Amino acid sequence: MTDKLEALLKDKDFSSKRILVVEDDYTSFFFLEELLEQIKATLVHATDGTEACKICENEQIDLVLMDIQMPMMDGYEATRKIRKFRPSLPIIAQTANALHSDKVKSIEAGCNDYIAKPIIASELIEKITKYLQ
Repeated sequence: MTDKLEALLKDKDFSSKRILVVEDDYTSFFFLEELLEQIKATLVHATDGTEACKICENEQIDLVLMDIQMPMMDGYEATRKIRKFRPSLPIIAQTANALHSDKVKSIEAGCNDYIAKPIIASELIEKITKYLQ
């Protein structure tokens, strides 16, 4: 663990927060699970955009980490649908497509922020903290 990550994690307690991780790749989900366990947030997992929309509509969710490339319904479409009933819910896009145009497309779809894969742990914790504090 880097010094920067250790400093970011120090005294982080988001135990009252629920983060929806929308990720169809289990290796990526387990990485996020391990990382977010350290900030004590409750994680909810969806494997596609359709499931993510249902969860956001029916459960209390404080932040969404939205994978963009998924089966059934991609992250762009899921974000647009979620925005219709949860306009202020923070959504952070996560994608292996690290081009500037992908970031622009994510923001245009309604995401508040964007992080490229492979995810840098300290960068993700900074972004989550920005939206949950």
